Amino acid sequence: MGSSSVKPFKDQKYQQLKQQCIAKGELFEDPEFPASDASLFYSGPPPRKVEWKRPKELCEDPRLFVNGISSHDLHQGKLGNCWFVAACSCLALRENLWQKVIPNFKEQEWNQKKPERYGGIFHFHFWCLGEWIDVVIDDRLPTVNGELVFCSSKDRNEFWSALLEKAYAKLAGCYEALDGGNTAEAIIDFTGAVAESIDMTRGTYARDISKQLKLFEDLLKVQRRGGLISCSVVPSSPSDFEVETEMGLIKGHSYSVTDIRKIRLGEKLLSCAKLEKLFMIRLRNPWGKTEWNGPWSDEMTFEDWCKNFTHVDICRIVNTSIFSIHKTWEKKMMRGSWIRNADPLLNRSGGCSNNKDTFLQNPQYVFDVKKAEDKVLVSLQQKDRRIYKKEGKGNNFAIGFEILKVENNREYRMHKMHIQEQIFTSSYIDRRTVSLKVLLKQGRYALIPTTFSPGIETEFILRLFTDVPSKLRELTMDKPKPTCLDILRGFPQRVSQIKIHSAEGLQSQDRHGGASPYVIIKCENQKVSSPVQRGTVNAVFNTQAIFYRRNVQRPVIVQLWHHDICSDRFLGQVLLTASPSDPRDLQTLRLCGRGRREAEEMPGHITVKVVSSDDLVEL
Repeated sequence: MGSSSVKPFKDQKYQQLKQQCIAKGELFEDPEFPASDASLFYSGPPPRKVEWKRPKELCEDPRLFVNGISSHDLHQGKLGNCWFVAACSCLALRENLWQKVIPNFKEQEWNQKKPERYGGIFHFHFWCLGEWIDVVIDDRLPTVNGELVFCSSKDRNEFWSALLEKAYAKLAGCYEALDGGNTAEAIIDFTGAVAESIDMTRGTYARDISKQLKLFEDLLKVQRRGGLISCSVVPSSPSDFEVETEMGLIKGHSYSVTDIRKIRLGEKLLSCAKLEKLFMIRLRNPWGKTEWNGPWSDEMTFEDWCKNFTHVDICRIVNTSIFSIHKTWEKKMMRGSWIRNADPLLNRSGGCSNNKDTFLQNPQYVFDVKKAEDKVLVSLQQKDRRIYKKEGKGNNFAIGFEILKVENNREYRMHKMHIQEQIFTSSYIDRRTVSLKVLLKQGRYALIPTTFSPGIETEFILRLFTDVPSKLRELTMDKPKPTCLDILRGFPQRVSQIKIHSAEGLQSQDRHGGASPYVIIKCENQKVSSPVQRGTVNAVFNTQAIFYRRNVQRPVIVQLWHHDICSDRFLGQVLLTASPSDPRDLQTLRLCGRGRREAEEMPGHITVKVVSSDDLVEL
């Protein structure tokens, strides 16, 4: 990650500011995040007098790191940000990740031999809504009675965690804005990972061994590929917060997963054990005052973990490198906004699909699945709202998205749903990020990111990961734009949607009584083809097409063909007038010949749905 790809926060350039301080022989004092109560709390003055002190005033030999960086370095202070501390513990496990967050750490370290090169200034990188941000801070830290108020390290002279926390607080507006949060969100800010949250209470993880084994293998794969994992016991009520369970776990606190292993049992143990392997998981509680008191003490069996934790956050570092031995993904990212407008054609804040009249007034994106099947990972992230906590508006909006199967040639925005299929709906939750991994068949799909309620305005990014390039792009136009050529060839007069559902009773084409049929939909100079269906005379296609028609007198032609290595064979066709007055329900039509044999019937039927309108922005 080069310096050119990192954007300075509040236009503060680290190297420039540091050189200015060194030249003047001064220590940096950050005007954008001053050593004042406003940088601590937004709800009022602190309950006790806070003094801002530099590390040199707290110890004789301050260091950024003491004996390297470790997940055991951190201790949570007097702030409800165990989620942030748990994320830091996870970050410390991966050198390649924390070195992105703490750039040029050797250059930032105190140099005892050249104290004049110290400027009292540090900087950290955070991944914010799809881009890396460089946050500059001074080294003044809040203390009470000479002790750090917030995050600290177990070594009194180590300050990486306290300084990182200060930079993160600056990004959020103040320290209090970090009170209460989600570990996965902090990990995303550190890494740009894709987060997935699992509610263990909704599944049968506590008692279903097969589900436990699958989850264990998934988590083990995430860990081995550089991902980060955290877990928690969510309180059942506000009065349940920070209550200790019988097993020594604290409700409402985040725990970082520091290791996952399969441990083989030795021969001496096999005589008294039922399994040949133990599935083990190791955790760390950043609160540091209680620990798991069940079997295996600091490490627990995975079965115990499934029974005692209610939620797990999985943060995947998605591999997009072409030089990796592991699975690689093709990545596309789009930036967008939900924006209100009284004009339905300009409104981009229509709410979820419960709002049938406005749902399609959201931003719309399409992508293609080129393989027969492709595993697709979608991540929607809204803009961080903690900066608005001072105004009482800091809560995340409930967001989610829909995946629709659309016409193979869809290039303009949808206005009503007639033939499109709702394939998947993500969960709608008031978290910064919502993700979903699905398996999709070949075709074109629309992604509709939405807030749960209509009329909400904020920014978002949409990330799509696929096996092969997806050509993700936004649909911005409502209908074809007139061109000079239209003066000669005519302007579009009618829009028609065609859906080929299935074909039955086709003529067999091989000695086994089967065929390999596919569909071609033709309209004027355009055509859309379906994938080939192998070994059947009764095929389900679910192929969709849309046409903006200039000559409404010419029919839409739907042809069925048999795919053969030597030469494809014609199986029959139907001609569709595709008029606005035609029935919009499914129709089953008899196949006929073509050319001079157009009136002759051929074996088989085809089931279609046709919707047409002379209003080009109706469909």
